[in-house]
Amino acid sequence: MAKPWQGNPLFLLLTSQVVLALLLLLSLRSAVESKCVLFNFGDSNSDTGGFAAGLGFYLGPPSGRQFFHKTTGRFSDGRLYVDFICEGLKMSYLSHYLESSGSNFSHGVNFAVVGAAVDLPGNPFPLSTQVLQFLHFKNRTRELMAEGSGSLVTEEFKDAVHSIDIGQNDLAKAFYLNFSYPQVLLKSPNMLNKIEDAIKSMYENGGRKFWIYNTGPLGCLPQTLALHRKNDSQLDAFGCLSAYNDAAKAYNYGLRDLCEKMRQELKNAVIVYVDMFSIKYDLIANHTQYGIEKPLMACCGHGGPPYNYKERMTCGQPTATACPEGSRYVSWDGVHYTETANGIIASKVLSAKYSQPQTDLRSLCEEQTTD
Repeated sequence: MAKPWQGNPLFLLLTSQVVLALLLLLSLRSAVESKCVLFNFGDSNSDTGGFAAGLGFYLGPPSGRQFFHKTTGRFSDGRLYVDFICEGLKMSYLSHYLESSGSNFSHGVNFAVVGAAVDLPGNPFPLSTQVLQFLHFKNRTRELMAEGSGSLVTEEFKDAVHSIDIGQNDLAKAFYLNFSYPQVLLKSPNMLNKIEDAIKSMYENGGRKFWIYNTGPLGCLPQTLALHRKNDSQLDAFGCLSAYNDAAKAYNYGLRDLCEKMRQELKNAVIVYVDMFSIKYDLIANHTQYGIEKPLMACCGHGGPPYNYKERMTCGQPTATACPEGSRYVSWDGVHYTETANGIIASKVLSAKYSQPQTDLRSLCEEQTTD
């Protein structure tokens, strides 16, 4: 005898909806139960909407066409690597400190802003300002807790991870101003001093976990190549500008040494150095392994091969057009990365293979700090 629900399309529809609802609740529960708290400092590589919120800048289509299917203030066709990091940590995406509407700060805050630098005069949101914003947020949150208003952050501040990804704009600006290679290298000591000041400031205010990214291969960006390449003798084996990458590597060596020094100086601090340069350079050097066809060409821009980048005709301008499939490109707009590239970058960060000392970010995130 047939059961009343067998073959009943209405019952099957209701059952599928119940299953989907349960799956959604489980996914939300896992995100809510995550113990991770992440405070992120940086530039456009990890800005999830600060530039748009802080300066009212409208970043129109086709940015955001993947995943979000709308503009979000992210300089990409979709998610940034920091979004994928949050997914990997089973936490909600980081809301920006400057966003006044609809923000969720329960698992941390993003302070990164487009154009931010370590040590550039006149920069509106340098690393030092971002740290001051963090300290204000922390103090204000504690005031609200004391008033019984609850904490905007669900876990202890001291157990949070403080990630820093900044420095690309400092080096790029120096080259743009026609500094000689030795002059560009002379910027590194001041930059490293500012990084050290930022870490110590957060440490003195209770921070104990620091996740420090080095800077990426500046010489592989389509913008850099389109504006500064003069002849093939300047290029390395994979078509990137050698001098630009060498300057980035020189700065990165100094940053690695700084992290090692601070591990010895700051009691009970965990300071992890993450080799973002190697992660991103691998996308260029071994692009076919990732299904990428155009490693040095912008998906969205103007001018066509080899770089599809031209000043004042950049992505978002009426003269610019976007490629059909961003998944076949490393660069979205000549400076920033496609969602596909960002996903690969995040997976390598989370693999722990590119961190010194080798550290699993998920485990670090949930460890309780001892003083």
